[in-house]
Amino acid sequence: MKALVFLIISVSIVGLLQTTYAQTELIDMMPKISDEENIIIFGSAAIIIIAIFLFLARDTILRRKTQYDKEDLESKKDRTYEKYHSDWGDDYEELGKRRNTKEDKEFREAAINDELPNYYEILGIPRDATQGEIKKKFREIAKKIHPDKTKEDSDEEMAELNKAYEVLSDKGSREKYDRYLKID
Repeated sequence: MKALVFLIISVSIVGLLQTTYAQTELIDMMPKISDEENIIIFGSAAIIIIAIFLFLARDTILRRKTQYDKEDLESKKDRTYEKYHSDWGDDYEELGKRRNTKEDKEFREAAINDELPNYYEILGIPRDATQGEIKKKFREIAKKIHPDKTKEDSDEEMAELNKAYEVLSDKGSREKYDRYLKID
């Protein structure tokens, strides 16, 4: 420990001596700047600072007034509205982060754990089935297994069928699902 402290102090002293020696030798090296150049530098710095301020305040400056802004409401006094209706985070995206939906995350986790059900098998349709075929097959199966119709405890089957129809009937969801589905 003492050796480390001694080493740090000696390096600091040597660095200090070199800096002092270098400054005595090179005193003539100060740049000579005219008044006109000072004005240009100061003006450029002021423009840059104003531009940064405008960039940071762009959301506040460009914000449209809503009906809430025009009225004198009680929630304005304690800023209740702002607490629960802040737009921070809605449209801001951290760099390097992909915008993944809850559905993407659900499909990805189920695919990783090999728990992603084959909704095509549940509905009994081929993978290239049209929206009409999907709807027709869903209604046909739903009539057969609906808990009110069968008087059995088929709630889980019905929930699984509804989920299959929900995913496969929506074009975007179906594309995401197909991306994660592994068929052997």
